[in-house]
Amino acid sequence: MREDEVALAYGGGWVDRAGALRADPERLAKLLGAANTRVLPLWQDHCLVNEAVSVQLSGDAAARARAAAAETVFLGFAAGRAVFAVDLSELTEDAALAAAGATRVVGVRGLVGRLSPAEAAIQGYARGLLHWHRQQRYCGACGGATNAQDAGHARRCTDPGCARLYFPRIEPAIIVLVESAGSPGRCLLARHAGAAENAFSTLAGFVEVGETLEDAVRREVAEEAGVVVTDVAYQGSQAWPFPAGLMVGFRATAESDEIRVDGVELLEARWFTPAELRRRAVAGHRLGRPDSIGHQLLSDWLAEDEAAGSAPR
Repeated sequence: MREDEVALAYGGGWVDRAGALRADPERLAKLLGAANTRVLPLWQDHCLVNEAVSVQLSGDAAARARAAAAETVFLGFAAGRAVFAVDLSELTEDAALAAAGATRVVGVRGLVGRLSPAEAAIQGYARGLLHWHRQQRYCGACGGATNAQDAGHARRCTDPGCARLYFPRIEPAIIVLVESAGSPGRCLLARHAGAAENAFSTLAGFVEVGETLEDAVRREVAEEAGVVVTDVAYQGSQAWPFPAGLMVGFRATAESDEIRVDGVELLEARWFTPAELRRRAVAGHRLGRPDSIGHQLLSDWLAEDEAAGSAPR
C-alpha cells in the first residue's frame, strides 16, 4: 500500500477481500459464528452509530442483526478479523436502530473525518455493495427475481430459462485539473449547476461507451467549458461508492485561455492563480470536499507551486 493511496478516502487496500472464500459456505458459516468477527449494520446507505462511533457488532448482537437483515455480505478480513455487513433497510429507522443497538443514522461521508482511513474504506465498501443488492433485485433480461450468491458478490436470476448472472457494477468517471499553458500558472475551476454562489471545483464527468479515460477528459472539458486540452496525464484514482463510482484523476493542459461554458452542466468557469486559491481558502471557500480526489488534485498543485517558489532560482 503506497502513501498516495492512503491519502485518499475510501480506498488504500485495507481489506483482504478473500475472494476464494466466497464460494465456501461452510467456512463462511464458521466465520459468522466466530467471536472476533465484526458485523457492520447499515440502513438505507447510512451507518448506524452511537455518538460519533459507527456500530460494529459481534456475538449474539451480530446474530440478532443478521436475523433482521435483508442481506448479509462478506467483505473480507481487516486487521486479522473477518468482516461482514448487513442491510437493515427494510426495517423502519427506529427498528433498525434497535436491531443494531444504535442511537442514530449518519451518512458515511458525514463520518469520514472521524473514522480512520481503514474504517472509512470498509464503510464505503459495505455501503456500495449493499446499495447494489437493493438495486439488482430483478433480472434486467427477463424480469425474474434474483438471489444473492458468492457471499453477496453476485446475484443470479431465479428463472431457470434465464439464470443470468450479475456482478456489482462500477461507474467510472474522470476528474481533471486543467492548467493554463502560459505564465503565470493558473488552473481552471467551474461552478456547476446547483452549486452555491462562488463555489468552484474541478471538472468531472462520466466515461461513455467506447471511450478511453483520456478521451473522456478531452470530451468533458470541451463540452462543458469549451476548452481544448492536451497532455492528459493520469494522477490517481479513488473508490467513490456513492453509489458505485470510481473517480480517475488527471491533469491536462489547455491550448488556449478562452472559455465557453455550456450553461447546462456548468454555470461559469474561471482561471485561478495559486495565490487566488489560497486567498479563497483563507476566506472559507473550500478546495472541494476534503474526502475527494478533486481536493487532492488542487492541494498537490498548490504544494508544487509553493515548492517551486521556495526553490533556489
